[in-house]
Amino acid sequence: MAKTQDFTAMMKDMMGAFPVDTSAMEEAFKNTAALNEKLSAVVLGAAEQSSEISSKWTKDALAKMSGVSKAQKDPAEYAKSATDFASASAEVAAENMAAFAEVAKKVQMETVELLMAAGKDMGEEATAAVKKATSEVTTAAKKAAAK
Repeated sequence: MAKTQDFTAMMKDMMGAFPVDTSAMEEAFKNTAALNEKLSAVVLGAAEQSSEISSKWTKDALAKMSGVSKAQKDPAEYAKSATDFASASAEVAAENMAAFAEVAKKVQMETVELLMAAGKDMGEEATAAVKKATSEVTTAAKKAAAK
C-alpha cells in the first residue's frame, strides 16, 4: 500500500531552510509609531495655537462691540462708531489671518522635516534589511544545495 507523504514535516524543513526575521517588522512598527507621535505633537501644537488666536480674536471683537452698542445722542455718532468698528475689525482680521498663516507655515515646515528624516531612516533600514536578507538567503541556499 502506498504511504502518503508527511507534508507538515516537509513544510517545516522548507521553512527552516529560509528563516524569517521579524525584527525588521517590529522595528518598522516602532519607527512608524514614533513618527506618528511626532506628527501628532505637531498637529496638537498647531491646534492649540489656532485656538488661542481664535479666542483672542473673539475677545477683541466683543470688547470692541461695546463701543458700537452704546447709546449715542447724535445719529451721526452711530455711523462713526460702526465705521470705527468695521475699520478696527478689518485690521484685527488681517493680523489674525497672518497669525494663522504663520501657524500653518510652521506646521508645514515641521511636517516636511519629519517626513524627510523618516524617509532617510527608512531608506537606510531597508538597505540594511535587504543586505541581511540576501546574506541569509544565500547561506540557506548554500546549505540546501550541500544536502
